[in-house]
Amino acid sequence: MSLERKPGLFESMGLGGMAACFAVNFTHPIETVKTRMQVSGAGIGTTVAETFAEGGIRPFYKGLLFAFGRELSYTSIKLGAYAPVRDALGAGKESPFYLKFVAGAITGGVGSLVGNPFDVLKTLSQANKGKSAPLASLVGEMYKNQGIGGFYRGVEVNVMRACILNATKMGVYDLTKGYVTEYTGWSRSDVRTAFSSAFVAGFFMTCTVSPADNLRTRLMNQPTDKKIYNGFVDCLVKTVRNDGILSLWRGFVPIWARFAPQATLQLLTIEQLYRICGFKSI
Repeated sequence: MSLERKPGLFESMGLGGMAACFAVNFTHPIETVKTRMQVSGAGIGTTVAETFAEGGIRPFYKGLLFAFGRELSYTSIKLGAYAPVRDALGAGKESPFYLKFVAGAITGGVGSLVGNPFDVLKTLSQANKGKSAPLASLVGEMYKNQGIGGFYRGVEVNVMRACILNATKMGVYDLTKGYVTEYTGWSRSDVRTAFSSAFVAGFFMTCTVSPADNLRTRLMNQPTDKKIYNGFVDCLVKTVRNDGILSLWRGFVPIWARFAPQATLQLLTIEQLYRICGFKSI
């Protein structure tokens, strides 16, 4: 099979979901720490110690089932659909760089709409410091108190976050691969090219996404029986007024600690899956 064949949309989405599910096994504990830091305002050391005191390693994996659901919905679209959408937009080597960011924003936004319910349930599970609630109980309580709308709480900021995240992640990754191949002579399918490009993308993702990520966590972690924030703007205003502008970047280190390895693992894995299946590199 020729290595020049481009994957179809659903082929690429399937491989993207597989790559994301593989990566989340390693990065979920970091995200749990990040989520709890954003909710409590505590430092990383305190958060890790308190989480470990709940029951050792197990609490760090709270919400993992929902995380798998999120990866198979949201990430399969934002990661797997990027290359087909980019190619459909004509964002080739000689095209304006912003088309790559547009492709990332489109796939990220669509993916977040599909995966928002899993995001909400995952965030609630991770932030909960008590005994983990059964799946049916958590879903049932959410539906009883807020109906279907409860599963889409924070959807506006989640879509915004996803557009920013995926535009940065895939756009920077794609552009960096071009620079790396130009200055090193490595091919686009070389593991070294993918690794270095993914690491660079992970840093820029953290810088651009942290504010939206913090606001999303606050919106999604509201009690199921009442509202603290009336939408994205209200959440932004109250957060800045009460905690200051820099609080939007709270948890920067664990966010970076999650994004860098997650982006690297996801992108390295999907590139290898592309290669195994005989598809052209991203």
